[in-house]
This record gives sequence, structure tokens and C-alpha cells, in this order.
Amino acid sequence: MDVTFLPTPTADGSQTFYSTTFGEQFHSRDGAYDEARRTYAAATNLQALAQQQNAIVLLDICYGLGYNTAAALEAIWAANPDCEVTVIGLELDPQVPKAAIAQNLTQAWPEPVQPVLQALADKGQVQGRCQGQLWIGDARQQIQTLVDQGWRGDRIFLDPFSPPRCPQLWTVEFLSLVAQCLKPEGILATYSCAAAVRAGLQLAGLHLRTTRAVGRKWPATIARWIDQDLPPLSHQELEHLQTRAAVPYRDPTLRDSAAAILERRSRSQATSDLASTALWRKRWLA
Repeated sequence: MDVTFLPTPTADGSQTFYSTTFGEQFHSRDGAYDEARRTYAAATNLQALAQQQNAIVLLDICYGLGYNTAAALEAIWAANPDCEVTVIGLELDPQVPKAAIAQNLTQAWPEPVQPVLQALADKGQVQGRCQGQLWIGDARQQIQTLVDQGWRGDRIFLDPFSPPRCPQLWTVEFLSLVAQCLKPEGILATYSCAAAVRAGLQLAGLHLRTTRAVGRKWPATIARWIDQDLPPLSHQELEHLQTRAAVPYRDPTLRDSAAAILERRSRSQATSDLASTALWRKRWLA
């Protein structure tokens, strides 16, 4: 078995994979299913949305094992069994969702969700109450296609590997395109609260709010065009955005390597007139 797809147990009894390519797990050790449910489905108020409308459109960036989509469908259909859901999943490696199905990592999701995950993994598409497609390839190119099509989603899940490991999907250029795919009253959710990520979302024109992240010391992030109805950033978080940690990742051509993006940011940080991140840490984390 490819060690890239070696199942790893998490604290809620579910399993995830460890990526040898990125050197990280796909989900929190404190609960893979729990993270999908809380950080993405619950934080974006999907049950309430399903009670208000009979059709919901989702964009799942870095689909992976399919857990975030599964949690979304679970929440939506618990609130409104008749709600029609359209899902676009962006995924680099088609073997990840296939391996999750083959190794029974998705079997604890509700029965109505199972055939959706199976079809997306096997065929790359699904029809019925959930209509969806799994787009395979570099998300930087796929997101440009969605923008060109004028595609808009009610909810966007942004779940790449961490910025130091996968900076390609946390750049200002990429996040700006992602924002263009969000409906005016839509909500974007990500587990990351990295200052560079939040700064990138702000540069894309979105308002930020904080939410609880499963198994992480720091909170997660909610972003939307409308500045309302969500817990505001704390004074500590706001100050973090005034430090060199908030120098964003840049990828002007949307084709640079991770090393090139990291090196560009490092040079920008060296000449930045923002406050020292070390002093911020000493003040707040000592």
C-alpha cells in the first residue's frame, strides 16, 4: 500500500491519511470528522441556510477524502431532506478520495451521503439530489475556469495543507479568484488563522471573523463580503495582522513553485516596515 494513504486514527474515532508529499495529516488529530463538521459545516451555518432555501451551491477546495463535503451534506439534509445540493470539488490527486472509499474511511457518514462520496471518487461526478463534479488538477488553474464561467457558491471550504507546506493555495492571487466565486451573501471557511492568509483574504476584499477550530490552539477563520453576524477578531488577532507575519504570499503568474513563493515572501518580510512578529509573540504568548 502506498504510504501516502496510510490511515491514521484521530481522537473522535475517525481516521485520516498522512501525506508523505506534504509531511502533514489531511485532518486534525483531535478528530477528522469533528473538524469537518465544526470548522466547515457548522461554522458556515449550513443547517440554517438549508431551512431558508431548497438549493445550495458548494465549492470544496482540496476535496481530499471528501469529509468536508460529507459534513456539509449531512448538515443540509438533516435540516432539509429535499434540499438540492450542487458541489464542485477541486482536488490534485484523484487517488486520495478513491483510497478513502477503498479503505472504508468514509463509512461512518450517514447513508444518504455514501453514494455521493462513492460516485465522486469513482466517476468524478454525481447526479440526483446532489449534483457534483470532482475537478482533478492544480486548483490555481481550475479556479480560473470557475471565474471565467461566472460560477458562484453559497459556501466555500478552503482546506489546503498548511501555508508553509502548500503556499501555492494561500496567495493573494489565488484567494482573490476564490473570493470572486463567493456569492454576495456567501461564507468562506478555512481552518487557518495565519496572518498571511487573513491578510490575503482582506486584500481580496473580504471581511474576517473568527470561529473555533477543532484541535488547534488558534481559532479558524470565516470570511464574507458582508461584515455582520460573526464573532469579531480579538485585539490579539488584529495586532497579529500588523506584524511581518501578515506579509502575504504572492504568485503573480499562478504557476510558481512552493519554493519560489516562500522565497519571494521571505524577501518581502525582510524589507517590510510592519512590526516584529517576535515582539508580538513575546507580548501575547509569553
